[in-house]
Amino acid sequence: MKDIYKNPILYYIAVPIIVGMWPLLVWAVYLPAAQKDVKEQMDQYKRAEPIMIEILTLEPDRLEFADSNDTTADFTYGEAVDRVASMCRISPSNYNLNSTTVMTQKDQKSQSASLDLKQIDIRKFARFLSMIQLRWANLQCERLKLTKKQNLPDNDMWDVRIELKYYY
Repeated sequence: MKDIYKNPILYYIAVPIIVGMWPLLVWAVYLPAAQKDVKEQMDQYKRAEPIMIEILTLEPDRLEFADSNDTTADFTYGEAVDRVASMCRISPSNYNLNSTTVMTQKDQKSQSASLDLKQIDIRKFARFLSMIQLRWANLQCERLKLTKKQNLPDNDMWDVRIELKYYY
């Protein structure tokens, strides 16, 4: 088997044939697949565009986040949670934030925090989570626990525990 590498036929005939088949493979297989993917993505965008416009007309305050992405202020959990909670009409008495110190691991800085939201409507929570992650792209939700409140007359109230991690 080791003698096959010493045979010149491998280098003069087989390798050029294999190298010559690559453009044919790209032309016959990969190019049509890429064109199909582009067409599917364009169709998906055309279907999503009216939905995006409807979201912007129903919630114009999302544009405020797009403008504020240009700021160079450092991220702090307190400021981020306070700002988004006030926009979602969540009272400061309904949440508790605990954050850790900034950790460096493999040249990557990160900071973790846990956020407890008490007696919150699921729609307010969903809006809060989407807005905070929309504003700070480096913020990731690592764990989420929802506990439904049973003894309340309004059955739509939940206790939520979120574990977040921000990467600097």
